[in-house]
Amino acid sequence: MVYFVGAGAGDPELLTVKGKRLIDNADTIIYAGSLVNPADCQVYDSAGMTLEEVLAVMQETEAQGKMTVRVHTGDASIYGAIREQLDALDKLGIPHTVVPGVSSFLAAAAAMQKEYTLPDVTQTVILTRMEGRTPVPERERLEELAKHRATMIIFLSVGR
Repeated sequence: MVYFVGAGAGDPELLTVKGKRLIDNADTIIYAGSLVNPADCQVYDSAGMTLEEVLAVMQETEAQGKMTVRVHTGDASIYGAIREQLDALDKLGIPHTVVPGVSSFLAAAAAMQKEYTLPDVTQTVILTRMEGRTPVPERERLEELAKHRATMIIFLSVGR
């Protein structure tokens, strides 16, 4: 089984209980820039790995009847680029599941002791990102989204 685990917003205590349990019991961990204790498992930094290399590690671990945990920063379902991995695992017949994590936009609100929605102000939150290596559709440019006058969270905008 391959588990895709959201690793939280940079604070190791913001892992979900389920995510922590899976990481603690993993035979293989593949991560991108997270700090992982390599004491009891194989650890791979995916920053320099291709999709094919990541999948080969998953296949090898699965063939040994062991568990892989693929750690993604924040939450894997927000800009996590997991679709191509899930599709490839489906083709290989390798079971997988996604375990949510605490996204940095939620951790930021908690750190600021703020909420994104207020009665009579806004009940809508738009989560978006700046255009960079990944293009943004014309209808999702900041100027267009701002017309909604909702709370707008601009995610992953550093390093533009």
